[in-house]
Amino acid sequence: METNQYLEVFIDESKEHLQSINDQLLHLEKNPQDLSIVNEIFRSAHTLKGMSATMGYQDLSNLTHKMENVLDAVRNEKVTVDEGILDVVFDSVDDLEAMVIDIAGGGSGERNVERVVDLLRNIETGGGPAAVASVAVAPQKAENVPTLSVDEFTKAALEQSSELGKSNYQIEVTLREDCLLKAARVYMVFEILEQAGDVIKSSPSVEELENEEFETTFHVLLVTEDSAEDIGSQIKKVSEIENVRVTAYQVSEEMKEEAKPPQLDKAAQEKSSIQREEKDGKQVGNKTIRINIDRLDALMNLFEELVIDRGRLEQISDDLKHTELRETVERMTRISGDLQSIILNMRMVPVEQVFNRFPRMVRQLSKDLNKKIDLSVVGAETELDRTVIDEIGDPLVHLIRNAIDHGIEGPVEREAKGKSATGKLELKAYHSGNHVFIEISDDGGGIARDKVVQKAVSNQVVTEDQAATMTDSQVYDLIMESGFSTADTISDVSGRGVGLDVVKSTIESLGGNISVDSVPDEGSVFSIQLPLTLSIISVMLVEVQKEKYAVPLSSIIETAIVKKEEIMHAHNKKVIDFRGKVVPLVFLKDVLNVPEELEEEDYHSVVIVRKGEKMAALVVNSFIGQQEVVLKSLGDYLSGAFAISGATILGDGQVALILDSNALIK
Repeated sequence: METNQYLEVFIDESKEHLQSINDQLLHLEKNPQDLSIVNEIFRSAHTLKGMSATMGYQDLSNLTHKMENVLDAVRNEKVTVDEGILDVVFDSVDDLEAMVIDIAGGGSGERNVERVVDLLRNIETGGGPAAVASVAVAPQKAENVPTLSVDEFTKAALEQSSELGKSNYQIEVTLREDCLLKAARVYMVFEILEQAGDVIKSSPSVEELENEEFETTFHVLLVTEDSAEDIGSQIKKVSEIENVRVTAYQVSEEMKEEAKPPQLDKAAQEKSSIQREEKDGKQVGNKTIRINIDRLDALMNLFEELVIDRGRLEQISDDLKHTELRETVERMTRISGDLQSIILNMRMVPVEQVFNRFPRMVRQLSKDLNKKIDLSVVGAETELDRTVIDEIGDPLVHLIRNAIDHGIEGPVEREAKGKSATGKLELKAYHSGNHVFIEISDDGGGIARDKVVQKAVSNQVVTEDQAATMTDSQVYDLIMESGFSTADTISDVSGRGVGLDVVKSTIESLGGNISVDSVPDEGSVFSIQLPLTLSIISVMLVEVQKEKYAVPLSSIIETAIVKKEEIMHAHNKKVIDFRGKVVPLVFLKDVLNVPEELEEEDYHSVVIVRKGEKMAALVVNSFIGQQEVVLKSLGDYLSGAFAISGATILGDGQVALILDSNALIK
């Protein structure tokens, strides 16, 4: 079979199943007696095993099979779930994830998993009395073969076949325990039986057999002219068959009565109704398709060109002042606006994709640090652009590790402070305007202001005089400075002085910002503000001399006209009084080295921009207006240009540089 065409689907679905197993294992740890959770895990593991075997990844399939055996023992109550067993199963899931990642990277998926396999085998075979009981039950099961019940119509057909000289056989087929493709073996058995005669009934049903919803044994009722020996020998030729028993089938009056009690009929109707409902539910769920992200990127690029041409048409329409042309352009603008909304929504994915990895990580870190931590996730359904999702994972990992290591105290210290021994960590996401906010809050010890100030002064980040006049918020922002760490000891978790500055720069490169709030002995909150999308942004177009620039609206507070006599001087800088606050002036013509072609006027046009608590007034020559533009990268050669985050093509074909206002605020 050609598997290359299915590889992407296999990788995506494998990751989904592994994530589901991870999530369910965490639920099982909290509710070890709930066997329905074990059944969910078993179902995902079984599907993964079948897919892996079909695709030819034998190591992946074998390890999943070993894990499946342990889960089977748990759901059959031969093994009791405890922390040790869960640790081993979690380790095996880690190995499975590593194999899938290797396959996604073009590898063979091979991995040395002897240690985990030995541990799984020990759990499976080390059941003590339960293991003995399971061995004792096996032969009893073989001797007492359940007789298939039939209805009145089937009974009449069987009696008629006997009168015609044909034989009625009940066939019991047992597959090997390590059989990987049960549905395939069932299909091969049925092929043989259908050539030999007529299959009247099977238990479980044919549909259940095809879906592998059975253990290892199934029964078939067959009408044939062949002998029992011939039937048995043909079936035994199929590989992975453990045992075959062919017995003559006799229908008694008692069996006829048993075949149709009213209770069973009612139960069957209910089961049929449930199956129909499930089937209907599945049909509704199948209204989604998988699309390669490259196709969405290509669609987005084409639409970006359309946005540029739309701007050009709007400008031509305004210049010509042609009524019909203007109406057509306005209609096109509305339609393209709707199209833009649809395309952007197609690129939106829930932050759940990032959040899913954290419960498992928190569990492991809490064990490593001997802390008790309860993680709650709120707003996982909140959607963000895929580009932002791809970038935000690592910063969130560091913030969570930081909260667990630095923020939340150990159980003994917490109890000494009158707190619960279990620390609370909350991960929250929500929409607000054109932004998404992600908050990481804990109920730990908070940020020690004195400790931060002492470290900042010793690192020469600030002077003692400056530190004395700083607000709490300004002090907390210092922990985002490069090389800053207040950890007393260096650990693998955090405290290496690398991290929060990288978190800050990553978030700012995405057009967002991060703020910190803390109350001693009550906890800390790290709040991240992110734009919904990075590709099409709203900007204020301005002119600096005769050059056009774009300032992102997300960072603008307002625009203003300032007279020259209103300008003041402080610390050798020109500043203005903006609503009671001293705001420094930034002359863009000087920062960007723009040639001076216009005469200086008696007033300045300024754009007030903000970065956290800090503000600046960007001095421009004139305001052009608000516009939606496509953010284009400057490429590797110009990527280091100061205060420029990208460029866009305007309606008249000119290129306008997009300013990075964060870089202009000091």
